[in-house]
Amino acid sequence: MHRAAVAEVMLTDWERQGDTRFRVAAQWPRSHSFFTPVDGEHHDPLMAVETIRQVGALLAHAEFGVPFGHQFLLWDLDVTVHPDQLRVRQAPASLDIEVTCTEVKRRGSALAGMCYETVVRRDGLPAATGRMSFVCASPTVYRRVRPAHVLDGSLRPLPLTAPAAPQSVGRTSPADVVLTPVGGPGRWQLRVDTRHPVLFDHPVDHVPGMVLVEAARQSTAAMLKRSSFLPLGITSEFKRYAELDAPCLIEAEYLGAAGGPEEKVRVTGHQHGKLVFDATVTAAASPC
Repeated sequence: MHRAAVAEVMLTDWERQGDTRFRVAAQWPRSHSFFTPVDGEHHDPLMAVETIRQVGALLAHAEFGVPFGHQFLLWDLDVTVHPDQLRVRQAPASLDIEVTCTEVKRRGSALAGMCYETVVRRDGLPAATGRMSFVCASPTVYRRVRPAHVLDGSLRPLPLTAPAAPQSVGRTSPADVVLTPVGGPGRWQLRVDTRHPVLFDHPVDHVPGMVLVEAARQSTAAMLKRSSFLPLGITSEFKRYAELDAPCLIEAEYLGAAGGPEEKVRVTGHQHGKLVFDATVTAAASPC
């Protein structure tokens, strides 16, 4: 699952049901050091995102034969949650995940990438649905596509910048804030703390996709002016690696509610003037 800490592994079992169909079991703890319950009532929707991400890593290695040491690059994700099934109860949430792999691409006999769709069920009812796609690269290919200094030990991440006020971005601890305000409302520099025990569970040579997703969530909280909110959906596209040694500018744009029950915020990240990722976060509209 590309996690070093056992406590960060959400998946508990899996079985093959066909050439491209699988069932995966998972469990969400009632509390978590980073994926903290929203308003003390709902499991963090980003825990659903992380669970679905882990599904891809598990199946790639265990069922599609990708060797350990190969690198994965997330291309896109689309996750929607159902709040009623995210409520924290008096026991951990036991989950059954239906997985269908599509667009399975191979280079010879080796898996080159795939898309997979998931339905996460709790007590038989949908708690989340998701779609993700990724490509994987052998160590030889990875060395060709990454800058030499990133892999030769000379990479020096940027100094850690000051966090935004936690309540302004939907967090309670400054250590969990991934944004540093710059240049007025709706603009931040990505705050990259490579010592964070969850976001940087193990050494990496670039910013993990989940850090960018968290940046999208936090900047949405800031735009909606909510100290706590429940994301209903997140869609993201990842265009290139976010490097550890260069500033990444995060910008958020309020897309409005259009009189409906939901509000949307678009979040982008740019590095060296080039688009790194593009995300849209959906939240329930604030009551009048």
